[in-house]
Amino acid sequence: MRIFVTGASGFVGGAYTKEAVAHHDVVAMSRCLASDAKLVALGATPVRCDLNNVGPEHLKDCEVVMHCAAHVEEWGPWSTYWRTNVEGTQRLLSVARKAGVGRFVHIGTEAALLKGQDLMEADETYPLALSSPFPYSRTKAYAEKAVREASDPINGFETIVIRPRFVWGPGDETLLPVLRRMSENGQFVWVDGGRHKTSTTYIGNLVYAMELALAKGNSGEAYFVLDDGGPVSFREFLPKLAEAAGFQLTGREVSAWMVRSMAFLAEKAWRALALSGAPPLTRFGANILSHECILVDAKARMHMGYDPPFTRSQGFSVLTAASTGGRPGQSV
Repeated sequence: MRIFVTGASGFVGGAYTKEAVAHHDVVAMSRCLASDAKLVALGATPVRCDLNNVGPEHLKDCEVVMHCAAHVEEWGPWSTYWRTNVEGTQRLLSVARKAGVGRFVHIGTEAALLKGQDLMEADETYPLALSSPFPYSRTKAYAEKAVREASDPINGFETIVIRPRFVWGPGDETLLPVLRRMSENGQFVWVDGGRHKTSTTYIGNLVYAMELALAKGNSGEAYFVLDDGGPVSFREFLPKLAEAAGFQLTGREVSAWMVRSMAFLAEKAWRALALSGAPPLTRFGANILSHECILVDAKARMHMGYDPPFTRSQGFSVLTAASTGGRPGQSV
């Protein structure tokens, strides 16, 4: 199968590409020479384009699009989120149809449901947060809406959304570096003692679900894909994650209302003073740590036969080996 992958130089897209090249002909979107080299090292064929100028010629003979690219930062102008996450996805959908692609797999997120509330046993019937105050959440919601509405199986164009939560594992260049920096700088805090619970998705389990999505799952549908073992508290999970990555996570305890207030004031100051970089804490980050996010993946198990191959313990072992240069019992 010939697959066009976006975001292949990133965490999720890179992990998928690394596995997919053993079974498929993978061509990957590349924006620069550095990305070319990284993709070639993974075994993929780089195609020079981006979400602003991708055309049908870049997807020639591709049967599937695996859309992993997104603007995932917690801070930045709304226009950047909208241009990449929404307009970029809409353009890619249009191009895929023109190129004769049969299936479009979109990597979504539970964040598309978030507007500052708890999620308790939420499944795929929970409404998208199209009015979320968080730019990442709102634009990922609109992107998913575009993907699901583009479903047209009668005319040979199927679309599917895979929704992980709290993706973790070796190769992560977003969450782990932030946790390490905040811990080392004395900025990390345990919100309400870290008691809030979250569902999680190990990268190996996500890659497995992405491979299933090439042929399984109903067009126009979204599917949560999660780790076995149920939700876990941040206080239980994050120290184990940090230890596996080679550092200790330390921080003081603050209340949820305090951390949300701190984030609000930090964002206000950054905007008012036009400060460079991102504030030390954003409202989105504060809300992630101060709310429950408990999801249900029964639909993926029923429709796709999703049965995650990695336990959390196995994931920690793989991450430890990757962090120390050792050899894990299983690879991602």
